[in-house]
Amino acid sequence: MSSHLTPRMNPWKASPAAYKPLLELQAYTDKCGLEHSLLELVKTRASQINGCAFCLEMHTREARAAGESEARLYLLNAWHESPLYTDRERAALEWTEAVTLISETGIPDTAWEAVRKEFSDQEIVDLTVAIGMINVWNRLAVGFRTLHPVTEEQQRKAG
Repeated sequence: MSSHLTPRMNPWKASPAAYKPLLELQAYTDKCGLEHSLLELVKTRASQINGCAFCLEMHTREARAAGESEARLYLLNAWHESPLYTDRERAALEWTEAVTLISETGIPDTAWEAVRKEFSDQEIVDLTVAIGMINVWNRLAVGFRTLHPVTEEQQRKAG
């Protein structure tokens, strides 16, 4: 196995006290009233941007289990160019990209205007917290090289 695929440590064992409030905040965002399908798209899109294989595997699997289509998952990286997403999803995805890439985007007015049109003030805050949460999970998983589950069949195919 390549060294970049070797886990560095288990952060939850190293600092279980840090894990507990993250789980509590994640539980809040999961039940805040935003659509589950929208949250899974947001989590998947941020994980694509951040290159987090662990989170991509988890959230695409969870999205499929909740009824998300393969086409929408495959096209998520190019949502700008696909008619398969609603205006509300598009606003959330644009906001996700702007917040995730904040040092590059500075969160442009166009993203703000789009999200204001589709979401209430509370929903914007909850959406932004959900985006922040997936970015925290991405940074922990990528930083500590957390590996996603691999089936025996997938491992055989990888050689």
